[in-house]
Formats: sequence, C-alpha cells, structure tokens
Amino acid sequence: MIEQTLTLPCGHTVANRLCKSAMTEGLADANDQATAAHQRLYSTWARGGAAIQISGNIMIDRRYLERSGNVVVEDDSGLPQLRAWAKTVHEGGSQLWAQISHPGRQCPRLVNLTPLAPSEVQLAMGGNFGRPRAATEADIQDIIGRFAHTAALVKEAGFDGVQVHSAHGYLLSQFLSPRTNLRQDRWGGSLNSRASLLLAVIAAVRARVGPAYPISVKLNSSDFVKGGFTLDESIQVVQWLNDAGVDLLEVSGGTYEQLEFFKPQAAAEIRDSTREREAMFLDYAKSIKAVARMPIMVTGGFRTLAGMEAALAGGHTDMIGLARPFCLDPDFPARMLAGQMTRLPVPEDRLVLGQGFWGPNSASNLMRALNNQAQAGWYYHQIERLGAGLAPEPEVSPLRAMVAHFVKDFGRALRRKLA
Repeated sequence: MIEQTLTLPCGHTVANRLCKSAMTEGLADANDQATAAHQRLYSTWARGGAAIQISGNIMIDRRYLERSGNVVVEDDSGLPQLRAWAKTVHEGGSQLWAQISHPGRQCPRLVNLTPLAPSEVQLAMGGNFGRPRAATEADIQDIIGRFAHTAALVKEAGFDGVQVHSAHGYLLSQFLSPRTNLRQDRWGGSLNSRASLLLAVIAAVRARVGPAYPISVKLNSSDFVKGGFTLDESIQVVQWLNDAGVDLLEVSGGTYEQLEFFKPQAAAEIRDSTREREAMFLDYAKSIKAVARMPIMVTGGFRTLAGMEAALAGGHTDMIGLARPFCLDPDFPARMLAGQMTRLPVPEDRLVLGQGFWGPNSASNLMRALNNQAQAGWYYHQIERLGAGLAPEPEVSPLRAMVAHFVKDFGRALRRKLA
C-alpha cells in the first residue's frame, strides 16, 4: 500500500504514502534565511523517493525561535532562497511542505530571555529557558496574522503545502494544555477555549492560501505529562478540526519535558518485524482515526516495511511519517518501494550515554536530559553533513556530537546577534 497515491480533501494528490516528517535543521544564515545547505540536504532527501518532504520549523517571528539556525519567514526578503529550496525538491521528484511554527516558552535563552507563552509557566530544563510572559490579546492577534502571512509567503515561494505545528509543546500545543494554559479569558479554561487559537490560526491560513492548497496540522495524541493535554482531549480537538478545512493530520506526542521519540527502546521491540505496534503512537492514532474525517499520518517508530503495511492495511493511518532514518539512509524510500529493503537502520541502540540511570531520582533525570541532547546532537550532525554534500557518519560518538552541537548553537546565536 505504500506505493498508492493519496488524494487529499482539497484535491491535491501525493504520489505515495511515505513522508519525510519535520526535523529541525539549524542551517539558516545569520539573517534567518534559507541557504544552499537546505538545497543540498533536501535535494538528497527528495531523490530518496518519499512523496512529501516537510521542512523543519519555519518560524513566523524572528524574536522567538526554537533554536538559532531556524529559517524565519515573516516578510518577502528571503523569497529567492525559498524558491531555490522548493525548486531543488521538485527536481528531485518530491513535494516540499513548510512546517510553520512558534516555539512559545520553548525558546532558548540564547535567542530570547523572555519568551512568549499562554501563561507565565516556565519550562523546567536546567535553566536553558527563561520565564515566559503571558501573551496579551494584541500578541494573540499578531500570532494569528503571522501564521497566515507566513503561509501565504511560502505558497508564493513554490512550497506545495503548509503544516501548522501544534504538537511537541510549541506555542499552539501550549495553548491546548491545561498544564501550560492557565488563562481565564476566551483563550483559556475549557478545552473549547484552549483550542480556539489553533482553530483561529487554521481559519486565517485557509483564508490566505485558498481552498485548493494543502493544510496539515501536527497534533499531540497526548503530552504524556501529568496534567497535560490528554488523548480524550485530542480526540475532541480532531472532531473540531474535521470542520476546519484540514487536509492531513499528523499524530505525534510529547513535549520538551517528555520526549517520547527519544526514549530508548528495547532491541527486541525494535527488531520484531511482525509487530503492528512498532510505531509508538499507533495505538493513539487508532482512536483518533475513528473520528477523523481527514487523512491522518502517524510519525515515530516505524522501522519495518511489514509494520508500515500492517498499519496502512488495518486502516489505522493513511500515511507513514518517518524522520530519523533519513539521516542515516537518505534513499531508503526508493529501495523500499522497489522491494529491495524491508528494514530500516536503527542507530538508537548505541546512542545512549548511560544505561541503568533511568530511575526517578535527580541523577537519572540529568542523565535523561543528557541522553536526549546526545541523540539530538547526533542527528543534527548527520543533517549538517548531508547539507554539506557529505555522506552520513554513523560512527560518530554521541558525546562528541552533543558537545559540537552546543558549541555550534552558541556560535549561531552569537553570529545572529551580531548580524
């Protein structure tokens, strides 16, 4: 089934059921614009054969970034670079969709000491994130307008669709969560009020891009933290999204405080090619799929062709989202579609700095945070190599990659402030 086309509600057709899901690239220049590295990276991925390439976070406001090195699209100054990026993807035979995003409180101190959030609830992660200020009504209206304006600009640049990021603890996800949204106005309180910003953003984006342009939403199935956004709430939000003009719903989960996609998995689980549940969010997606009228995509954990086919054939998902495997084996979709490959590379087993430190005490929490950063740094290293036109380097040490990531991020932040 992965070879079949899929026609979205807006009438747009994608060539197969494989999608490169979003991964932050960190390759923008000091002016927050796309570079030749984006073209090299996405040209490599596009030639791999997946129908859709979803960009990493394209930020709607340069005051608030997920990390230095994000592309920002808030005016037309970077349109030539965006057009070149889209052109290389099209030449590779794929589509390029822009993930448009605002980090909310998940904006590091290196970028902004006082991020913007629904409420003044600080992210407790080693002092790397400042205490946010609560968004005013004027801020919220500005955010809605910025999402719509960025969507219109990437459409003008030749991108084939947009994805509104409302997962992983970013701003729209923060508004959905009762843990981070403590507001008592029309944007907080009941789930209906907490979901109103997401729905307003989608309506504004649709008004700017027109009825035939694909709009995707990335939504948490659950935050997986006590007091956070739950599966039952996610199911209700999906029912509201049914009437909002959404063409593809990507199901994910977790926040910076609970990174589900970086949790170590037992090797036996990963290697069992017959297990339908190899995708970590598939059980949640089944419940969401039961109410969703738009196609859905599950991202996270798929590692075998058998698991992907079982999920599609069972009607639990309409598309397969994959991300990290592209860093290690960029052309795996073409080989999988040709029947030359049935199992994806799984580097996660060796990307753990300290086994046995996963208990509830503070030392284990520190080790968990370090492991998350080591895994992230390892994948950033592979993305940077691909962006430089080099082959992946799977044997690089996760510790070395983590240290290099910290150094490079500091350098990017400094160059950006000096630009």
